[in-house]
Amino acid sequence: MKIIKDCQQIEPIKSFNMRVNNLHILFTITFFLTVSCTPKKSENRDSLNFKLDSILELMSLEEKIGQMVQKNSGASIDSLIKEGMIGSILNEVNVEEINRLQRVAVEKSRLGIPILFARDVIHGFKTIMPIPLGQAASWNPELVKKCAETSAVEARSGGIRWTFAPMIDITRDPRWGRIAEGFGEDTYLTTTLAVAAVKGYQGDNLKSKYSIAACAKHFAAYGAAEGGRDYHTVTLPENELRDIYLQPFKGCADNNALTFMTAFNEINGIPATGNSFLIRQILRDEWNYKGMVVSDWQSVQQLVVHGYAKDNKDAAQKALNAGVDMEMASTTYEDYIIELLKEGVVSTELINQSVRNILRIKFQLGLFEDPYTNTGLYPKPLNKKHLEVSKEIAKQSLVLLKNRNGLLPIDKNISSIAVIGPLADAPHDQLGTWIFDGDKKHSVTPLQSLTKLLGDKINYARGLEISRTRHKKDFPEAIEAAKKSDIVLLFIGEESILSGESHCRADIALPGAQKELIEAIASVGKPVVAVVLAGRPLTFEEEAKYMDAVLYAWHPGTMAGPAITDILFGFESPSGKLPVTFPRVVGQIPIYYAQKNSGKPATEETWEKMYDIPREAFQLSIGNTNHYIDYGFEPWYHFGYGLSYSTFEYTALKVNSDSYSLNDSIEISALLVNTGNVTATEVAQLYIRDLVGSRTRPVKELKGFKRITLKPGEKSEVVFKVHTNQLGFHNQEMDYVTEPGYFTAGIGGSSDIELTLKFLITK
Repeated sequence: MKIIKDCQQIEPIKSFNMRVNNLHILFTITFFLTVSCTPKKSENRDSLNFKLDSILELMSLEEKIGQMVQKNSGASIDSLIKEGMIGSILNEVNVEEINRLQRVAVEKSRLGIPILFARDVIHGFKTIMPIPLGQAASWNPELVKKCAETSAVEARSGGIRWTFAPMIDITRDPRWGRIAEGFGEDTYLTTTLAVAAVKGYQGDNLKSKYSIAACAKHFAAYGAAEGGRDYHTVTLPENELRDIYLQPFKGCADNNALTFMTAFNEINGIPATGNSFLIRQILRDEWNYKGMVVSDWQSVQQLVVHGYAKDNKDAAQKALNAGVDMEMASTTYEDYIIELLKEGVVSTELINQSVRNILRIKFQLGLFEDPYTNTGLYPKPLNKKHLEVSKEIAKQSLVLLKNRNGLLPIDKNISSIAVIGPLADAPHDQLGTWIFDGDKKHSVTPLQSLTKLLGDKINYARGLEISRTRHKKDFPEAIEAAKKSDIVLLFIGEESILSGESHCRADIALPGAQKELIEAIASVGKPVVAVVLAGRPLTFEEEAKYMDAVLYAWHPGTMAGPAITDILFGFESPSGKLPVTFPRVVGQIPIYYAQKNSGKPATEETWEKMYDIPREAFQLSIGNTNHYIDYGFEPWYHFGYGLSYSTFEYTALKVNSDSYSLNDSIEISALLVNTGNVTATEVAQLYIRDLVGSRTRPVKELKGFKRITLKPGEKSEVVFKVHTNQLGFHNQEMDYVTEPGYFTAGIGGSSDIELTLKFLITK
């Protein structure tokens, strides 16, 4: 055992972990020496830094490297734990085994340092919430926070202390499979929801038995991968990287997210896991982030595959020097750091800093004081309270895209309803991607919930076995069900396996023979309501012509059935709004609301469909603007769009001054009126445009939103306060500035509004 140089170190280490630990004999022998020792005036034995210094002083180099190693759960790791060679374990979810392994670490390793157990708890542990993209459609930060709190409680009951969530990659390409994991295309909305999720996971007290460490991922710009292809190349100007893609991470860093995870992609030629500009300069130096950085799965080793490192040894050097504290799954750190240290290409100081970052989290989470999990202290997963949270967020995530002639809500006294489609009774698929610990046996499907409400009024036929089925052998049964019903509920979309990591799609149309099924059912002549379950926006504009109503449900989680049923039958009005733009066809991608104007902006007046123009007039008629000659410039559905069973009107838009100085707060308001016949919730949205800048600015940017519930005829003044600092951007020198000049603003129910209000910011 390494000789303890200073008696000041002994008592603090003893207090770290007074459980059985093989240093206890040493502590007993030296106790009387210890109590007579007093710390230096500049040191406080209770301070975290003093504890970290004390442990580091006792650790061998091998034990330090061990803390930087994260292993996937599996056999033959006991000996490594005893030797202090593992700092974290992921994907072990048996709480008895977690406690057993923890006991090995705490009681049988030399220093008794506890293990940090991790798991991907992305949108629920046992109680599954809607996919994060669906949660974003609620535009409800408090409810997103509640989802994270619920997930944290259930994960802690299973021994998990660290989740790899939230994923906060901005993406404007729905072909990317991991769009399902994030909060959509907008920086402001994503930042707001990301901070809410971090606060939900971590709580007010990190040592609480209900808190787990959050992880802001993937750092950074993963969602900007070329062509929506996972793990792929990202090329971005630095100002766009900073203004659009880094802002949610900045919000998480400012709100004490304990960990960050690097991304698989490269940015401008440098893979994120070896990118010192991202990790050292921006995250550590500019943002002063004190948390821990972990690689993604084997992403250190993949520096070789990228062609950025010549071999695994070189990869370890570049990742560590870039600022990656812990390596996930691959073994380059444990294999090569000692050799790299001897060669002088990595430093002891750098290793010590990474170990401090890791140990600090273990202290912050209270692992040294309470490393074990007592399941008796926790509520049972999937309890009534947790299921209510899942149902509420699912309801608020549902987006009503179409409601011809007010077909919805359905009268519950209706005589008969056909329930048709591959996703009406698909308990696994409704859970969505990344549900390692969810179990379909707990899912309440739409068919189950509708049957509970309506009994034998339901005429059910699957039509297609799964969403990808191409044969039509089950069509006759579905057509017959439609014929003998008053209305058809058609559950279509994509099954859960079609979105998520490495599940990108070049064509995001309805898969399989769903188009043919829709046409066949519509030919019966009954009203058709489509409920779409999917992990991304889908392109089905042509098929939607056969639908009288469209309710977009995403993958809604465990309580999909009750949530959808409540909305379909008007027990509650839909309030979801799109967190991402819906393209008309895949060829419009990327399409997003915060676009630049260009020098020749397209307008309705400058575009005519090419099919409507005679050949001899075609060249002159189309004009010279930045649109597609076949599909124009407008999306199918705009960001922020979503219908209600009521209607809302915005009037009296005003600003409290025509002119502001830098560092002022701007107050913008409008009068919101429920002009319909039912109580409903509207998501009021504030958009602002900087008309002239030293860099061109988007045509509009979301700068605020509020959920407001109003009774029929009720009015409410909607007031937004925006600081001038929120209207800034990174200029040509990469300084974040708000430039004086004119701005326009508007408040409405989606991004498809005119920005009619004008104000001035002066120096």
